[in-house]
Amino acid sequence: MAHDHGHIHETNRSNMRRVMFALVLTGGFMIVEVIGGIVSGSLALLADAGHMLTDTMALGLAAMAFHVSKRPPDGKLTFGYQRFQILAAFVNGLSLLVIVGWILFEAAQRFLSPNAVLGETMLVVAAAGLLINIACFAILHTGDKENLNIRGAALHVAGDLLGSVAAIVAALVIIYTGWTPIDPLLSVAVAGLILKSAWTLVKRSAHILLEGAPEWLNVQALQDRIVEAVSAVDEIHHVHIWGLTPQQLMLTMHMSLSCDISQQSDVLREVKDFLRSEYGIGHATIEVDVDGCADA
Repeated sequence: MAHDHGHIHETNRSNMRRVMFALVLTGGFMIVEVIGGIVSGSLALLADAGHMLTDTMALGLAAMAFHVSKRPPDGKLTFGYQRFQILAAFVNGLSLLVIVGWILFEAAQRFLSPNAVLGETMLVVAAAGLLINIACFAILHTGDKENLNIRGAALHVAGDLLGSVAAIVAALVIIYTGWTPIDPLLSVAVAGLILKSAWTLVKRSAHILLEGAPEWLNVQALQDRIVEAVSAVDEIHHVHIWGLTPQQLMLTMHMSLSCDISQQSDVLREVKDFLRSEYGIGHATIEVDVDGCADA
């Protein structure tokens, strides 16, 4: 267990370094993109700049989550602060949904009242933004893929990357054809892609916040496998499985055993070893029923 905790802390340090580096790059270029969007009159650039502003806030929140999660458990939060990462991921997902709404609203306005767009300026800024976003996405994507906090930050940057690609395409169309409706049109397309990713992130993080069992785990199958693997286990009930994070699973359950009291400790160790090796459940609290279930 000490090795597991050490690995988790080292992974979190690596994740935090990645988030901080992406934060500096994103926050710095956001200012450039705001100026470029205003000068060129491009909604695609302004939408991407607004998204980058949310990214900067999201990455800051993600960095704070990694910092807070390192705090040890105390008398008020006995499981520690790991769940703060999931809360940050949930907030990031909601902020993406807000950004989608803003882009759609602005696009509708542009369709009704088209305005002039400076294609050359838009192209230069969008191309620079694409390079920045590729660098940030590469930094985050090579981090811990199971960490929802990292995943949320990476999704924000991926949305920016798509926004930069859309802005480049729109700029080229405007330069060579003068057709300005391409600007809000591609902004809507990007909003649709962001919406899908944001909804997945909100759904997954909300499931964890609601103490849901891991989506990949069949609770009944787990009970059956324990009974098959450990001969002294007769029956299992009152099973609750959840995660502080996707990597830190918790379990409580009741068991009826067909062995002497002197052997119960060995059986409990065998069951806990099985849970740890087969399902990655490192924290299991198991009550042995004597003369029936005390909670019946």
